[in-house]
Amino acid sequence: MSRTISRFSRLIIACSMFTGFILSSQPTRAAGTGAQDIPTIHAILTSPPNVPPPTHRSSPAKVIVELEVVEKEMAISEGVKYMFWTFGGTVPGSFIRVRQGDTVEFHLKNNPGNKMPHNIDLHGVTGPGGGAASSFTAPGHESQFTFKALNEGIFVYHCATAPVGMHIANGMYGMILVEPPKGLTPVDHEYYVMQGDFYTSGKYREKGLQPFDMEKAIDERPSYVLFNGAEGSLTGEKALTAKTDQKIRIFIGNGGPNLVSSFHIIGTIFDKVRYEGGSNFQKNVQTTLIPSGGAAVVEFKTPVPGSYVMVDHSIFRAFNKGALAILKVDGPAKKDIYSGKELDSVYLGDRAQANLGAVSIASKAAEQGTLTIQDQINAGAQLFAGTCSVCHQTNGAGLPGVFPPLAGSTFLNANPQRAIGILLHGLTGKINVNGNEFDSVMPSMSQLNDDEVANILTYVLNSWNNKGARISASDVKAERAKSVTAAPAGH
Repeated sequence: MSRTISRFSRLIIACSMFTGFILSSQPTRAAGTGAQDIPTIHAILTSPPNVPPPTHRSSPAKVIVELEVVEKEMAISEGVKYMFWTFGGTVPGSFIRVRQGDTVEFHLKNNPGNKMPHNIDLHGVTGPGGGAASSFTAPGHESQFTFKALNEGIFVYHCATAPVGMHIANGMYGMILVEPPKGLTPVDHEYYVMQGDFYTSGKYREKGLQPFDMEKAIDERPSYVLFNGAEGSLTGEKALTAKTDQKIRIFIGNGGPNLVSSFHIIGTIFDKVRYEGGSNFQKNVQTTLIPSGGAAVVEFKTPVPGSYVMVDHSIFRAFNKGALAILKVDGPAKKDIYSGKELDSVYLGDRAQANLGAVSIASKAAEQGTLTIQDQINAGAQLFAGTCSVCHQTNGAGLPGVFPPLAGSTFLNANPQRAIGILLHGLTGKINVNGNEFDSVMPSMSQLNDDEVANILTYVLNSWNNKGARISASDVKAERAKSVTAAPAGH
């Protein structure tokens, strides 16, 4: 009898193991879809400005997204470092692409080398906190939650750990695209661009490692307004590219944390704008508003070659805070549409050049105490091209009767130190240069930092048959301090 029971028990165990094997081998089933079998897919994540390929799926899937938070020091401008907090190691964070109806299994990892806890709030999630409450993650840990992508659109995601504004201001934002069931219409290029405002203790382009300034952030006074987390991230050799007669789609977002973006591309008109990331669109749009924490999709064609400048049309942000990018279109000219003659320097400033490498070299040399006059001249030449050459010309000749020459200037050579005050405070009234009288206005260039003023003047004073002199950053700092001391009390 005992042997019979033993055989029977072994038979039950064997059957149970076989049944378990059969069950574990079944395809994944989506929650709430009954008997419908759906595949499991690991999402392809891309770094900006790249976009993952279309899903090309006719039905929903279970999509596994794995995203790591990394705190890392990176360049925010030439010679300027900042400690960014990132999703995936970039600003903005990795681009996520899913399909409406997908079930998304989200894994958020906080790198063990990080110092702060983080989480994620995805605007494409239907549920309290957009996933924030389910994803609070300490350094060295991982959190997991699941959501269903109910609504199509382009949605921002960001960190929502207190203080929320600080986490976003340090670069913790990105975008998730939820494709409609039939997908998006085909285009030749898709690009990923996000604007953000940054708050450093030093002024715009002040060199060295710059810490976050909470007071500036609260007062909404950004030092930088940038596309894709760094000045020059989309210019020179990093510019977006296309060929003539192609169709371009840009997913353009605004991480904020504070400013609204007036997105515009100089020299083109958007054929279609899906405004605020939703399902509706407008046609023939010049400039589109993108709220903080919002996004849009712009589509346009490229019939004419050239450099197309992308800006926040709150225009001082573009030329004095860094919100400027380039789309470089190559192909044959079409004179019937546009006659030609580009003058990129008018729009690009010092970003008309491939990069500002000489500025970085001078900055590093200054930090190490090895800065030479030649380093300053090289850096000054690059800065002059974008800051001063439109009026004073690339050869320093100026414009007769309008702008005085800098080449062989009797006015400059008589007192090189005087030039510091002119750049910082401007100059109005009649002056005599090389025997000719000029009566024009030199605006204040006080937005330039001490290194930039010193390097530009050193370049000018050692070019075009001028007598030569060297201006230091400390000279500029001393002159700037004089104006602060002499300023009347505020009212």
